[in-house]
Formats: sequence, structure tokens, C-alpha cells
Amino acid sequence: MLNFASMRTLGWLWVSWLLLVTREQALPAAGLDGCDLVIRHGRVVDGTGAPAFHADVAIKNGHFVAVGNLGGIRAPEVDASGLVVAPGFIDVHTHVEDILEQPEAEHFLRMGVTTLITGNCGSSAPDIAAFFEAVEAKKIAPNLASLIGHGGVREKAMGGSFNRPPSAAELSLMKQAVAQGMKDGALGLSTGLIYLPGTFAKTAELVELARVVKASGGIYASHLRDEGPEIRPALAEVFQVARETGIRAEISHLKLRGQASWGQAAEILQVLETARAEGLDITQDQYVYTAASTSIESLILDEARTGGPEPFKAWLSRPADKARVVADMKHRLQRSGREDYRYVVVADFPADRSLNGLNLAEVALKLRNSSRLEAQIECIFEIYLRGGATGVFHGLLEADVRAFLAHPNTMAGSDSGLHRFQVGVPHPRGYGNHARVLGYYVRELKLLRLEEAVRKMTSLPAGVFRLAGRGQIREGFLADAVVFDPATIQDRATFEQPHQYATGIAQVLVNGVLVIKNGQPTGARPGQVLRGNCP
Repeated sequence: MLNFASMRTLGWLWVSWLLLVTREQALPAAGLDGCDLVIRHGRVVDGTGAPAFHADVAIKNGHFVAVGNLGGIRAPEVDASGLVVAPGFIDVHTHVEDILEQPEAEHFLRMGVTTLITGNCGSSAPDIAAFFEAVEAKKIAPNLASLIGHGGVREKAMGGSFNRPPSAAELSLMKQAVAQGMKDGALGLSTGLIYLPGTFAKTAELVELARVVKASGGIYASHLRDEGPEIRPALAEVFQVARETGIRAEISHLKLRGQASWGQAAEILQVLETARAEGLDITQDQYVYTAASTSIESLILDEARTGGPEPFKAWLSRPADKARVVADMKHRLQRSGREDYRYVVVADFPADRSLNGLNLAEVALKLRNSSRLEAQIECIFEIYLRGGATGVFHGLLEADVRAFLAHPNTMAGSDSGLHRFQVGVPHPRGYGNHARVLGYYVRELKLLRLEEAVRKMTSLPAGVFRLAGRGQIREGFLADAVVFDPATIQDRATFEQPHQYATGIAQVLVNGVLVIKNGQPTGARPGQVLRGNCP
């Protein structure tokens, strides 16, 4: 008797045969005159997860207009012999509010990303309409969509007083701001529940705001309150928001931080599966590295940082309050199974870039002539008071990364901002995340089928975030595409040398226009703003 896996394999073979028969028949050229480009002789991975097939792809007026044997069409050509032709990759988790300063977004394009979703972790442009208008006026290379950030909405409504629930009037202002953001084209609401001021928000507040987003058809994307020992109650909070409102929910950069939490990926995935079995629409994204990246000041007690550096100085001047901050930091280290902060590397400290690339034990040795924990904590305080820094936080287990990636509802999100080439020592995910999925996890480890990996970066995110007409190589869809060599595609960026572009990407098209040609940027800026519920 055939088991399910065997039946599924036979099903794919049947689909493959039908595709082969269909694609081998030459399509008539009538109605396809004046095509802007034909990608010829490639192996098409269409984004749906279906088996690859050999075909030509014709593009006209920014759309795919035909897929098949297109020998009769005369048009400019790209030869994709021996290469894969896939939909452009959608990076569902970015922080590119400064894209007006780097409109080419080169390091994203060079790993095949054609659409960026920003506004994550509770932080977005404060005025979505003005942001989108400025982007359209500037013109950018990739497509861009945005969530509206809960943190900014909360801060504007509540001023500097965060450590409390909002008043009825303040909550009304927050709901109005979220409703306006959705009207202006946001895809949904994001929360950053380990960051100020979102960390002080109670679940009831999140539910009320999610109701507003649900009414506009949006999604709720949440950076959990905890990604380590307390991840289960943190997930339960997301489920509660989804259950009480009926909203679609997205877990941002799913991970298990700290040695005390390692090895629990299967259990966490079962928690997610149970929620889905109950009828909740839950998905997750992930970057494929064993380190996180955020601000170094996030290590400091939230309450002490309320109001910014000046009030924090006052905390440090009071011995009892300073002792409370230090005790909290030591407790969190102990809970995560760590002895000190040498797992944190300075990515960029504008006030003193000589510290970039050093871990916090090395920073303490340089600045305090001691690498003891107490000296490291003093250096963390100093970094915050001198303007802050970003850091790379090592502390994930590769086996957990693989388990999360293998799950069918996991999408690729780099969690990267825009990087200036050779400035700082940023997390390598911004240069390599999507290429790493295809090079390391598909080709080398064979953790995923090529077609399944592409689905996770194309049609799955397009469906989850409702980006109509994108994410597939299909007649009538917008012509975002990447042409790559499956034998050579590779992330080259490392934690020590992150400023290295991915390789194996031959061509990248955004809305039918080449932005990467023969591996090099063209300078074209055909990107579009993708407003919620709009094609």
C-alpha cells in the first residue's frame, strides 16, 4: 500500500508531466508583439512549490505575459541557460525607514530581494502617507511596503509617560492613528514588546488596536515579549490577540535565545501547530543565522531607560536604583545560562568606531582595563549614554534554526536595515540571508527542496501579507524575478567580514526592469510602493 509520502511524490510526478507536455508546445506569438524582454532557456521555479520546468518567460509593461516555448517572439533576450528563473524574493522583515538615503538598497537586490516589508518590531515611519509619498517622489530600486509601528503610535499618544496603561483618551488617539495608518496603506500593525515603549503595553491594549487593523483586513506582526525561557507565555499572548479579534498573526524572527532554551524548537512548533488547529491563522518568519542583532542598550532595565539618557543618569546617581539595574542584568544573564556579555559584539558605535567588532568583554578590557562582568556592565551604561550602539548577539542553536526553517509556514526575513558598504560590522544577514537559504540549506544540507525554499520567499509571503499579483511567475503577475545559478548561489558575508555581496545572482528584475544585470547593479529605480489591499 502506498503511504502518504509516496502518493505525494506520484502527485508531483503527474504535475511535472502535465507541465512538461504543456510547456513544450510552442505558444503562438500573436498578441505578444512588442514584449520588453524574454528570459530564455531557464529552469522556471514558479513560486508555488510545484516542480521546476524548462520554459521561456516573456515580460511586457511590467508583467509576465507568457510562460512556455516562446520561440516565435522577437524581443530583447536574457539567456538563462543552466540557471533558475524564480519570482523576486520578498523580505518580510526589514527596517528600512531610511531608504530615502539609500534608494538603491544594493545589498538586498544582490541577494535577489525585490520587495521589502518595513515597519517591523513596533517601529515605523510616523506618518505612513507622507513616507510613501516621499518614497514615490525619490524613486527606489526595490518595491516597498510597510506596517505601522505600535511603539511610535504609543509614544505619540502618551508622551514620555509609558509605564502604565493608556487612558481612555490616549487609547482613542492610538486607535485613530492606527486606523489612519491602515487607510494610508499600511499592511498591518507591528509590535516590539521588548522595546520601549511597547514593553509596558498590556495585552488588552494590543487587542483593542488589533481590532482596528482587523477591520481593514490587516495583519498583526509581533516581536514577542520573550524569545527564551518565557517564550510560551509570549506566544500565548499573540494567540490571545488573534483569538479575540480574528486577526491574522505573524511571529517576527522566530528563535530560541540563550542556552537555557536551546533544543526546544520541536516543542515550540507544536505549540504553533496546536494554535493553527484551533483555527488561528498564525505564520512566522526567520533569519537563518545563530545570532540576533539589536541595540546594546536593550540589555538595560526598561524602566531605567524611560525618558532617555538624561533620566538614566539620575538612576545611576542613586545607589539603590543603580544596584537594581545591575541586579536585573545579572539575573537575566543567569536565566539565559550565560556568565557575562562576551556573546555581544559591537556592530556600530558612532561615538567611537574603534570599538566596532569587539565583544563586550574586549570593550571592557580596552576602556576599563578589566574584562570582569562589572566592567562590562559599566561599558554598556557608557555606550548608552554616548548615543547608543547596535550589536550582534550570538546565542542561537543551529539545530533550532534548521527546525524552524523546515516548517512549511516559515518565511524568510532578514531583520536587516540598510547598510553603508564597509561602515561598521553589521550582522551578515543583510547581505546574505536569502542567498544562504538557497546555497547552504538547499544545496549543501538538502534541508529543503529548491522549489519549497523559493515558495517560502515568494508566494507564501505574498499570500500572508496580501501582496496581490506578486510572488509567482504567472501570466498577468507583476514581473519581479531573479535569475540565479543553483550551483553557485552563496552568502559570502560573515560575522567577521560582513560587507560581502552574495554571489550566484545573475539578473534581478523589479516590475519588469533589470536592476541587476550580469551580476551588477544597473542603477534603475523601478520600485513601487505597495499599499495594503492594493496590487
